[in-house]
Amino acid sequence: MKDVKVYGPGCKRCEKTEEMVKEAAAKLGIEVSVEKVTDPRAIAMAGVMSTPGVSVDGKLVHSGGLPDSGKLEGWLSA
Repeated sequence: MKDVKVYGPGCKRCEKTEEMVKEAAAKLGIEVSVEKVTDPRAIAMAGVMSTPGVSVDGKLVHSGGLPDSGKLEGWLSA
């Protein structure tokens, strides 16, 4: 199971990013645990300079704007 964190204050882009993660995981048949991190301090400590941010298994893979669905699938497959 992949541990995915979506960093952001709860904006529409952050919600869409969480939805995209779940859709990509379902498409690939991968189990994911998705956690939304909304605490500004935790977001900064993770190194996210622009939201939404995404980490997979503790590694920050994306920051700022909606992620590309192809890249998202690649991060989940790795």
